[in-house]
Amino acid sequence: MAEQVSFLGLGVMGYPMAGHLAAAGLDVTVYNRTTAKAEKWAGEHSGSVGKTPAQAAKGKSIVFACVGNDDDLRSITIGKEGAFEAMEPGTMFVDHTTASANVARELYGIAKDKGIDFIDAPVSGGQAGAENGKLTVMCGGDDAPFAKASPLIDAFAQRCELMGPSGAGQLTKMVNQICIAGLVQGLSEGLNFAQKAGLDTDAVFNVLSKGAAQSWQMENRHQTMSKGEFEHGFAVDWMRKDLGICLEMANNIGAQLPVTALVDQFYADVQAMGGNRWDTSSLLARISK
Repeated sequence: MAEQVSFLGLGVMGYPMAGHLAAAGLDVTVYNRTTAKAEKWAGEHSGSVGKTPAQAAKGKSIVFACVGNDDDLRSITIGKEGAFEAMEPGTMFVDHTTASANVARELYGIAKDKGIDFIDAPVSGGQAGAENGKLTVMCGGDDAPFAKASPLIDAFAQRCELMGPSGAGQLTKMVNQICIAGLVQGLSEGLNFAQKAGLDTDAVFNVLSKGAAQSWQMENRHQTMSKGEFEHGFAVDWMRKDLGICLEMANNIGAQLPVTALVDQFYADVQAMGGNRWDTSSLLARISK
């Protein structure tokens, strides 16, 4: 029989990630707050639907999840209808939510008391990475559970690494978001400068992408940005949530993030422009208006 797993949370990331697990031959049961979406997924992938997180998790060897924030994560794990209530000792919970390191460590401890393994495993690569099975997954937790989970995570990942103990995955994702914030602001300023200077922006960035300024953001976003198209990735609302986590952790550990704090406020300006659901490259819209 195929290994039985579940996936909790079918947003723009979770929906295709769960699909890759099913395509890999796993028997997948899904849960989503909107049951109709879970039923749609099950119809497309010959899976099953749990009406609660606990129902979806019951009898499963590994429970995967990808939800919105710390509170969403607590709501699907602990409490009477949470997954932990139904999971057996020796099973595992793998969380792909971008959340705080504190909640990862909190849930790791609760899971351990129940004999359940817990891995924080946030991802990078956006919706396209999830759909194409090319995500980068950064994990925090114990060696043996990671070794067991890694081959399954490979169904939707191009790279999966254990970064350290519980919380290390979330801390690594914070580094990712800090770097992206500065990169996108720099790209926005460079693109705006090129436009104002009357340059052919495609020619400019085709050249620059072969040099020291090259980045994923440059290669994948400069053309859509130059057209004023901001519907291609991670939403500004979610980026502000992530940057808030980064800034809070930086304050706790004494790290300085002056550029990140500034870009966070720039994203607040984008929200004020009505760009809550625009992708993160919409920083350009703020300086081009």
